[in-house]
Amino acid sequence: MKTEAHIRYRNKEGKIVPGATTIVNLLAKPALIIWANRLGLQGIDSTKFRDEAAGIGSLAHYLILAYLRGEKPDTSDYTPNQLDLAENCLLFYFDWEKGHQLESVLIETPLVSEEYQFGGTPDWYGRLDGDYTLIDYKSGGVYEEAYYQVCAYRQLLIENGYQAPTRIVILGIPRSPDEAFTEQVYTSFQSGWEIFEHLKAIYELRKKK
Repeated sequence: MKTEAHIRYRNKEGKIVPGATTIVNLLAKPALIIWANRLGLQGIDSTKFRDEAAGIGSLAHYLILAYLRGEKPDTSDYTPNQLDLAENCLLFYFDWEKGHQLESVLIETPLVSEEYQFGGTPDWYGRLDGDYTLIDYKSGGVYEEAYYQVCAYRQLLIENGYQAPTRIVILGIPRSPDEAFTEQVYTSFQSGWEIFEHLKAIYELRKKK
């Protein structure tokens, strides 16, 4: 699972188009700079710490989606410690899900926009408590670009013929005891989509330099 290839999105002509994640990553993350500096002052290698935490977060994400698909996950590439912490993340998700009814339509399905020439893979789309909803699972904190990313995913769904989600839910899944479970619900998408469009324009302009 660790070695799974990065998704390459292609339009109908076979040309590679950028992913929504690549586009929103143009934005700086000041909070991460502060976090890395704090670790450095404590004598902790922030790169190693980040990579270990990222592995736990990726595994937690994988476990949630495997559960939603009804599949048995392959965790052979991960350490017992990573698996233990990721399974704790899964328990947080289970607690949240107990209070909701989910009817899956798409689970981690790559989509491409021919109109705007970008791709993306929404985590989950379907009916949440009866309403069409897009859910995104994040670990390690939810930053501002997550909103722009999911607004782009909403556009992908609409363009590919799916019912427009009336809300977007971003679940922040904790990886350790010092992190908290968060749920952010959005019902307004225009500003997020417009910011994404501008980021896409900047991405294209930077390619021309």
